[in-house]
Amino acid sequence: MSQTLYLAEQLIAQPSVTPDDAQCQPLIAERLAPLGFVCETIESGPENFRVTNLWAVRHSIFKGFSPLAQVASTLAAIKLIAFAGHTDVVPTGPLAQWSSDPFTPTHRDGKLFGRGASDMKTSIAAFVVAVEEFLAAQPETPLSIALLLTSDEEGPSVDGTVVVCKLLKERGVQMDYCIVGEPTAVERTGDMVKNGRRGSMSGKLTIRGVQGHIAYPQLAKNPIHLAMPALAELVTTQWDGGNAFFQPTSWQMSNIHAGTGANNVIPGTVVVDFNFRFCTESTPDGLQRRVHEVLDRHGLSYDIAWTVGGLPFLTTPGTLVDAVRSAILAETGITTELSTTGGTSDARFIAQICPQVIECGPPNATIHKIDEHIVVADIEPLKNIYRRTLENLSSLHSAP
Repeated sequence: MSQTLYLAEQLIAQPSVTPDDAQCQPLIAERLAPLGFVCETIESGPENFRVTNLWAVRHSIFKGFSPLAQVASTLAAIKLIAFAGHTDVVPTGPLAQWSSDPFTPTHRDGKLFGRGASDMKTSIAAFVVAVEEFLAAQPETPLSIALLLTSDEEGPSVDGTVVVCKLLKERGVQMDYCIVGEPTAVERTGDMVKNGRRGSMSGKLTIRGVQGHIAYPQLAKNPIHLAMPALAELVTTQWDGGNAFFQPTSWQMSNIHAGTGANNVIPGTVVVDFNFRFCTESTPDGLQRRVHEVLDRHGLSYDIAWTVGGLPFLTTPGTLVDAVRSAILAETGITTELSTTGGTSDARFIAQICPQVIECGPPNATIHKIDEHIVVADIEPLKNIYRRTLENLSSLHSAP
């Protein structure tokens, strides 16, 4: 059994349903400490929803450089690359529907089954083993290497990576590169990576009318009727045209609530939940302003509670993208596709303190599903892609 598969099975066996880390992070810290990593546990959140975060970093400097005039340029060449991910998993769903216990790693038909197999304990195992192999070969690498892990990615995501990033920013820690191990592939490991994600912003819109008897509409104001023209306009609005990396911003309603439960009462309010998935062509302030302009133009009495879930980010082709693409091509023969589609991830927080962020992981076809699994043949290539990326970056930043 490969070291990557062995560690992946160890992690899958821990029932780390969010926000419980279930001792995954101590297991990882135990592997990293002998490599020279300083491992720090950062806890956050209320007692009934305690989140565990791990920040592990190995600082590196060149040894034996001379003369003294080279010191400044040498130190400037030291870059920090972080691998980021989450040890928490979503709930299993009905256990009776699983073909095997979700927290007992099980092999069938060349696949490894278990909750977190794809999302994302295999990626974490691949991080660790890739770093072990890389440092065994290049102990004096110019790269500083870190791991940032949380148990609050599948939950509210308010006490996890965002807290660690805020703390690192306060300390003046600057990441140069970050690889997030989210499952990004479609059919084979390496066929797609995410070099950006759209932002997410939600609104809870309350439109006020006047409650009354349904037989006397002249004595009431039906907020559902009042809302419809404005909602129809919002549905058909083109918010932007997207760009070469992002599809256009979208606006979608997710819930509409109104009524007292009786069929003879005109309600006094209607509440509409909606969400923007927005690209770098739009901003939260600009989108909010345009929504208010539509509602005001229709003469509505309303309130909106806004929640910005995350800003869009984009890593354009450059040092990290090239290093990852080269690693994938060398390992798999695949020319990877860059994509910004899909939902949000913790990369949105990391991008606030790191200029180059890539999401790269295994196929995502079974994530969050009953009988989640990963094809065993995808595991070693993933680890090798991470190791090759380290090799590429180390070679780039080595002293001439």
